[in-house]
Amino acid sequence: MAQMTPQVAELLEKALELSTQERGWLASRLIRSLDDEPAEEGVEAAWEDEIKRRVEDIRSGRVKTIPGDQVLKELAEEFPDAE
Repeated sequence: MAQMTPQVAELLEKALELSTQERGWLASRLIRSLDDEPAEEGVEAAWEDEIKRRVEDIRSGRVKTIPGDQVLKELAEEFPDAE
């Protein structure tokens, strides 16, 4: 993991002084900015291949889908305290 530079440490210290709402907005904007970078070479093609493979698996019957309401019911049973 990269070491925090003095500039980042100072920025973090100032950011932590913001209100909860301001920190939330800032965090959201910083996360969105990560998507502004161009994808690494080959990533888009790899995702397209994976999507095609998964669709073909479903269409051919190699993979069975589970209805969403069943998934939600099973999750609620497994994690009863989750909201």
